[in-house]
Amino acid sequence: MTTTSPRLRTDAAANRARILEVAREALAAEGLGVSMTEIARRAGLGVATLYRRFPTKEELVAEAFAGEMGECADLLDAALSDPDPWRAFCRVIEQVCAMQAGNHGFSMALLTAFPQSTDFTALRERTDRDLAELVRRAQAAGALRHDFDPADLPLVFVANSGLRAAAPEVAPDASRRLVAYLLQAFRADSTRPLPRPARIPLDAVLRS
Repeated sequence: MTTTSPRLRTDAAANRARILEVAREALAAEGLGVSMTEIARRAGLGVATLYRRFPTKEELVAEAFAGEMGECADLLDAALSDPDPWRAFCRVIEQVCAMQAGNHGFSMALLTAFPQSTDFTALRERTDRDLAELVRRAQAAGALRHDFDPADLPLVFVANSGLRAAAPEVAPDASRRLVAYLLQAFRADSTRPLPRPARIPLDAVLRS
C-alpha cells in the first residue's frame, strides 16, 4: 500500500496556489487569450503539472475567478434588497462597469466566453434576470426613463469595454466618468426621446 508523503501534498498545494495566483493576474490584465502553456511558464511549472490540477481552461478560469463570482452574486443580492430602486440600478451599473474596466478576463468569462461552464452560465443567466428586474423596479418608481430597455445594457457594456481596449492604463477613471454621464441620461427627467433600442448580442461585448 502506498501513501502520499506530507512533502508531496505540500508541494502539490503550493503548485496549485501558484497556478491560481498567476492565472488571476494574467487573465485579469490580458483577458482569456492567455494560454494554459503561458500560465504554466509564468508559474514556473510544467504544462503537465498545470493540467493535473486543472484539466480544462474552464475549470482554471472558474477557480481563479471564484471570488469575483461571489462578489457579483453579492452585488445582485444587495441591489434586489435595496428599497431604493434607482440607487440599486445605479450601483449595479457602476460596479459591473468598474469590474469590466479593471478585470478583463472575468468580464469576458461572465458575458459569453465559456458557454459550457455551468458556473458562469448560471451566474450569467441570473445576472440577466436580476438586471431586467432592476430596470422594471426603477421604471415603476418613476426614476428610470420609461423608454429604457434591458437591451440597452449590453450597449452600455460594449461602450465601456472599448475604454480598456483603447487606453487600459486609464480605463478605470474613464469608465467612472462614462458611467456618470450615462446614468444622468437614463434618469426619467431626461425628456428627449431615444431612438429605438439596438439589440446587441452579448457576444458582441466579448468581441469588442
